[in-house]
Amino acid sequence: SSRGEGPFGVNIDARAIVDPGARLGERVSIGPWTIVGPAVEIGDDCVIDAHVILRGPTQIGARTRIYPFASVGEGTPALAYDGEPTTLVIGSDNTIREGVTLHRGTVQDRGETRIGDHNLLMPYVHVGHDSVIGDHCIFANNASVSGHCVVGDYVGMGGYAGVPQYRSIGAHAFVGGMSLVLKDVPAFVSVAGHPARAVGINVEGLKRRKFDAKTIALLRRAWATVFRSGQRLESALSLLEREDDPSGQLAVFLASLRDAPNGLVRPRGKGEEEGA
Repeated sequence: SSRGEGPFGVNIDARAIVDPGARLGERVSIGPWTIVGPAVEIGDDCVIDAHVILRGPTQIGARTRIYPFASVGEGTPALAYDGEPTTLVIGSDNTIREGVTLHRGTVQDRGETRIGDHNLLMPYVHVGHDSVIGDHCIFANNASVSGHCVVGDYVGMGGYAGVPQYRSIGAHAFVGGMSLVLKDVPAFVSVAGHPARAVGINVEGLKRRKFDAKTIALLRRAWATVFRSGQRLESALSLLEREDDPSGQLAVFLASLRDAPNGLVRPRGKGEEEGA
């Protein structure tokens, strides 16, 4: 049932359909009943399992594995999209699990959807058109990022979390399972709820990434200054700009607070009910 190894160690199952216009790197493996369309580029040492659909123009970086029933590089269902040859660019060392859907961009925006390196997208994750996902992100089952979103490096999203169009999530942030993110999430912040509200600095995530205790303590103080001191945002930012910041991470936090065109996810007010 296998065609065996071809040039450069490529192994394509006989039941797969690979367009002659696709470009395959070395040691690529393609499973049965997978369809690889024209203008698809697959990097070295990639494994494409059975029943995967790859549409182009799409670029897939080296050492990426795509599991069954994923749909990668399909045109978006956005009504403004009219079949233009927009792109999807996926970096290296990604794991794309069963049923994931990754759509190409639109000419109305950047014309490109981009996924970084070393990401884990668990089953049925969706990334919409023109979104940009950073590196080392983990999206749990059914997490969904709509079109035109920007997600920083090392972001975690719990199962069934949802992000509407145009929102941004800063680096090292965490979105709890089943949360609905209606405003922008600052870097390093954990949010949860429906709608999502800020609950504090993502301390556990930072510890796992070997952030030192002083940096974590500085970020926690900065969080309290911004969200718990009762000061206006500009006053809090001015105060924090004078803090010693040897790691440079406080500057990242402050920049994410300034660059929030959709408003910031804030903590729940005292006595405020869930869903209010």
